[in-house]
Amino acid sequence: MSDILINVDHVSFAYEEESREAVRDVCLQVPKGAFHAILGQNGSGKSTLAKLMNGLYLPTKGSVHVCGMDTQDEKNTWEIRRRAGMVFQNPDNQLVATVVEEDVAFGLENIGVPTEEMPDRIRKALSDVGMLPFANRAPHTLSGGQKQRVAIAGVLAMQPEAIIFDESTAMLDPRGRKEVMEAVKQLNQEQGITVLWITHFMEEAVHCDRVHIMHDGQIVLSGTPRDVFADPDRIRAYRLDAPPMARLAQGLRAAGMPIREGVLTVDEMAEEVRRLCK
Repeated sequence: MSDILINVDHVSFAYEEESREAVRDVCLQVPKGAFHAILGQNGSGKSTLAKLMNGLYLPTKGSVHVCGMDTQDEKNTWEIRRRAGMVFQNPDNQLVATVVEEDVAFGLENIGVPTEEMPDRIRKALSDVGMLPFANRAPHTLSGGQKQRVAIAGVLAMQPEAIIFDESTAMLDPRGRKEVMEAVKQLNQEQGITVLWITHFMEEAVHCDRVHIMHDGQIVLSGTPRDVFADPDRIRAYRLDAPPMARLAQGLRAAGMPIREGVLTVDEMAEEVRRLCK
């Protein structure tokens, strides 16, 4: 059995009202258990590509296969969306119930999970994202980061193999973004859930296995975070900037300081500074 969970094969897509293709001849393979980031400016095509990988949009050229299923085949639609769940930008648009646990149950009802199975699935999903103590709370009383973690729990309860996050931290404050990213990293590392992380926050991509940069509807650069961000000048051509810690490390190394190689997170950079101060 192939270890490729999502296969995008020479895919193009154009919106009906536009003559220009939003996605142009994109090829992308995402292995099981991977944590990939797709970066790009607004209008680069990254959110369109995310929806193509979930079957919300169908390609005008090429094909998308999820767990071996062709998104063009209507009989696969619901199974594809169950196995490759999606979390969107605004959590308020995904929360439909007046109680957290009822919201998580909503997706289970839609896919016909037997009632007697639901409580265990709901408790596990909420526990996995650290929201079990809030099971009986009203969603409107939660912070933005907490709401987004409830939205993730709603997808998790359906036992997906992959989760696609489409700008899921864009409306959150830094604390909320950190909460969500920590929960997602844990799901990937401990449960092996494949993650597609669509974002314009460069610092979030540091946590991923592989980074793909989109520009004008195409993937123009792919590699590990270290490869992609090693030369900040290279990605400025696509109107992007390297993560702040990558720029700081580059400056410190240029000044002769022995900062270790690689793309560092904020915590790792802090540890490097403490080491040098000693």
